[in-house]
Amino acid sequence: MKPRQRVLPAGCALALLAALAGCAGYDGGNLLPGQSTSAEVEKSMGQPAERRAGANGETVLWFPRLPYGRASYAARIGADGRLVAVEQRLTRENFDTLKPGLSRASDVRDVLGPPHRIDNFPRHQRDAWSYPAQEVVSMLIVVQISPDDVVREAYMVNDPAVQAMDGPQ
Repeated sequence: MKPRQRVLPAGCALALLAALAGCAGYDGGNLLPGQSTSAEVEKSMGQPAERRAGANGETVLWFPRLPYGRASYAARIGADGRLVAVEQRLTRENFDTLKPGLSRASDVRDVLGPPHRIDNFPRHQRDAWSYPAQEVVSMLIVVQISPDDVVREAYMVNDPAVQAMDGPQ
């Protein structure tokens, strides 16, 4: 007996192709540094969550894909309006640049981008900025900031929410 071959209806096939095309710009992989314009970056990646001034006249457009994408993309736009690079910033290397007692809240935003969540702890006089991230396993980056905008603690831990879903180890 010959196995039956399943064929998608034309409408489903078109919807699937449209969905896949929509994902093409998720990480900016379809953009070309030195060629793509700021408008093309936004057309591909969507509306940025934040715009920040960068070094050498650059503008950094932030595209966090949090919490489930576990990535925050910084599209660096040069003074000429063209893409310099798209970088995934939630990495251990970037995290390691933050120095408690020395780094400021603005440094955290420049390095990691806008946080997914901010929790206030009034008794400790701290705000905790959280960033779901992905290294080898699902991680949670937490940066505690005091009212004077100084980083007081920064840590990267296995994400307890993901561990709870996975069950006991």
